[in-house]
Amino acid sequence: MSKSLRLSEKWFRRGLWLVAVIFASFLIGLGSTIVGDLPRVEHRIELDDFIDRAAADPLRNTVRDAERVEQEAVRDREQADLKLLAARQASRAARETFSNWLATRHATAQPDQDTELIARTKALDALKQKEDEAERAVGAQRQIALDARQSRQRAAERLAKLEDEAHTRMDAENRRVELRVFLYRLALTLPLLVIAGWLFAKKRKSTWWPFVWGFIFFALFAFFVELVPYLPSYGGYVRYAVGILITVLVGRYAIVALNRYLERQKAAEAQPDTVRRNELSYDTALARLAKGVCPGCERPVDLKNTEIDFCPHCGIGLFDHCHACKTRKSAFARFCHACGTGAMAAAPRDPSLPQVQPASTT
Repeated sequence: MSKSLRLSEKWFRRGLWLVAVIFASFLIGLGSTIVGDLPRVEHRIELDDFIDRAAADPLRNTVRDAERVEQEAVRDREQADLKLLAARQASRAARETFSNWLATRHATAQPDQDTELIARTKALDALKQKEDEAERAVGAQRQIALDARQSRQRAAERLAKLEDEAHTRMDAENRRVELRVFLYRLALTLPLLVIAGWLFAKKRKSTWWPFVWGFIFFALFAFFVELVPYLPSYGGYVRYAVGILITVLVGRYAIVALNRYLERQKAAEAQPDTVRRNELSYDTALARLAKGVCPGCERPVDLKNTEIDFCPHCGIGLFDHCHACKTRKSAFARFCHACGTGAMAAAPRDPSLPQVQPASTT
């Protein structure tokens, strides 16, 4: 088609295609903004919307208090461990000193040191008592931490059961919300796709075709980008079913369109040559000739063969002779390429007559 257009017309068409693309981009931006805001129509759900608050709140408080008590017990136990270590070191040092002194006492066998022996023994007992107290303090803190940890675990287990049930209900509600949002998207994009299909069928060659094609691009983008990725899956059944349905509909449309085209072509080929040529537009005929096919039936024809003046498939005239200079020319040309005479009065050449050579000029 482009080879039959004027140079200025080519550039105008390119500019109009640019207008169509720009128009589509603005529509796509507006549509994406609207579709992106659709989820805000639904209330944002959280886990607390589905959990038993009367049972969950005390358990959460128990877990939080147990964690705090356990942390405090761990800190207090660390301090008690330090005190126990110091008491053990002091007791061990005192026992070593007492052992050394006692060995000296037995060696000298001085009775006057019995009083000091008793005092040293009492001091060792006091240190041992402090060590025992430090050990009991460490054990108490360990017991407190253990009780808090077990209490926290029991509360966490009960809370986990409540949260699992709430998660199940929340997931079901999330699926319902996603389905509703998808239906919102479908209600927005499906009419656009229907309108785009009608525009493609009826208005794609109208005066306002750049806006028609821009809207078609926008509708296709809205359907395949803004809708299809959000199609609920349900294990893939829905998407496969929708894919099969769309394929069947598109395939049926293609088959019906092909049969209608073949019927139109068969009916057109049955008409007289003049009628068929008048029904073909000039640009369409030139575009098909440029592709090496018959303008009437669109079958391949060897147009470079100078002996072929009619299509061997449908019989439409492809070449005739100028009625002024007798030059062989395209039957669809409006003017003779040799003398410039208008070709409206030229008649198709009768293949039974010998070819007439144009008169030579000297």
